[in-house]
Amino acid sequence: MNDHSPKSFYGSLIQRAVAMMPGLPAAQSQAQSQPAAPAPAPVRSKPDRPIVPIDRKRLSSAGMLVPGGPITPLAEEFRMVKRQLLLTARAVSGVDADRARIILVCSAQPNEGKTFCAINLALSMAAEKDVEILLVDADFAKPDVSKRLGVGEGPGLLDALAGAIDVEDCIVDTDVPQLAILPAGARSVSDTELLASDGARAMLDRLAAANPRRIVIFDSPPALAASPASVLALHVGQTMMVVRADRTSEEDLRAAIAALDGCEHIQLVLNAVSFQPAGRRFGSYYAESGR
Repeated sequence: MNDHSPKSFYGSLIQRAVAMMPGLPAAQSQAQSQPAAPAPAPVRSKPDRPIVPIDRKRLSSAGMLVPGGPITPLAEEFRMVKRQLLLTARAVSGVDADRARIILVCSAQPNEGKTFCAINLALSMAAEKDVEILLVDADFAKPDVSKRLGVGEGPGLLDALAGAIDVEDCIVDTDVPQLAILPAGARSVSDTELLASDGARAMLDRLAAANPRRIVIFDSPPALAASPASVLALHVGQTMMVVRADRTSEEDLRAAIAALDGCEHIQLVLNAVSFQPAGRRFGSYYAESGR
């Protein structure tokens, strides 16, 4: 198998982003070589947990995926992204099945699109038939997931790490089937230290182990702007590094990957790529089917 770790690529930013993608056939072959396991029974939410509606108008106005909406170029692009992540999770599940279902979404610097990508990834994955998605807002300094989804704030991950509440009681079920949110919680000056504790490792492992269908997606702070990202990388099975085509420098990308070296599997997603208006994009094939 070829080595697709980030440190094995030294070309241009675009070359390295594209070079990450050939890992798909290798991951696919590993996954297919393992015998198929029966689908686990769904784990229902706590009966007293309310269902909170997602603000679909807010998603649409922000140019994001809308649950139940038409197939768009963005929807097709995230279908490809999630497929690679799901294949990688399956391929590495033999080493740590629970950890393989924990994904970190990160960027090198602020304003490179990591939260946009984390939410769209969660919405796209929630459309899968055999998984349940838990989207965790772990950008403690600037939590934005709940606001973008139109979900009210409440106790969250930091409160659970501090021992104030059970983490499962912080989870917010949404009206999008198979999608739940874990807010960031009350701000703390000890967020990095709480994440680095043995209790945090046990708690995050329990989030995945509690439900064999659950995929946990962390929206973390930028790797070069806040220290929690490097600590979270120690707890996850893979990382999706968002690279903004018109902003992320080669130097920043290298430094961010080095900061996240606690995670063995890092894949790059190129964000904000410009397309020619006359060019054909994903989604146009579905639009043509109605003609």
